[in-house]
Amino acid sequence: MNQILDGARILLCVSFLIYASWSDWKTREVSNKVWVILGPAALALTGFQFLFCSSQPLQLLQSYVLSFAVTSVLAVAVFYAGGFGGADAKALMCIALALPVYPSHLLSQPAGLFSPLFPLTIFTNSVLLGAFSVFYALFRNLLWKARNRGGVFDGLEAESFGRKIVALVSGYKVKLSKLKTGHLYPLEDVDVNEEGEAKRKLLVFPKDEEREEIVSRIVENVKEERLEGGVWATPGLPLLIFVTAGLIVALAYGDIVWILLSSLLT
Repeated sequence: MNQILDGARILLCVSFLIYASWSDWKTREVSNKVWVILGPAALALTGFQFLFCSSQPLQLLQSYVLSFAVTSVLAVAVFYAGGFGGADAKALMCIALALPVYPSHLLSQPAGLFSPLFPLTIFTNSVLLGAFSVFYALFRNLLWKARNRGGVFDGLEAESFGRKIVALVSGYKVKLSKLKTGHLYPLEDVDVNEEGEAKRKLLVFPKDEEREEIVSRIVENVKEERLEGGVWATPGLPLLIFVTAGLIVALAYGDIVWILLSSLLT
């Protein structure tokens, strides 16, 4: 029975995440109905297995509560820090309800699994997989530099070295038309002083709710010829795809970070 319920929880979680990833890819939005259905269904399956199939209920309850609490705090903290969107935070919390610990009744626990809180393994896997987008951003910036005479940070010379590095690895310069129409978020903003001089500044954590306002300011200043050249932007990465991939990798191989660290230390 434990094997059947482990399989049901995995199938439920993966199915909903695949649909959410598809929706995130197509529209950069995921209906709250996904989480309204997934959350209670996951809790019901996990709760049923805990109540009727557990040989160590107290120990398992502690693990479940700790896993969900830690995952929820992490998800909310990263969301408010601007690290990812609300759908990503809700996905992690639903995963914590469906798979608070590794489903060891159905699958053999891989050697690479390190964190006893399984959702944290999924989170670190998704972050690492998403980090590969850095290479795409660097390639785009090199390509832009090869095609244009100016520097990539023209007009942003006063920005700190750290902010420039963040921009290089998380975004690239695009034409204003692409920023207005594509799934892109501005990585820069503009302030105009009393003398009418525009000052550009890099953004570290662009927020979705501020996108239209910032784009409008940039468009206005381009029309007034206060700004020229490309605009720094970052793609609205469908992070749910990486979360889904992180879950599948965690089930099959374990914690990628721990595997890499182990290989380097041995």
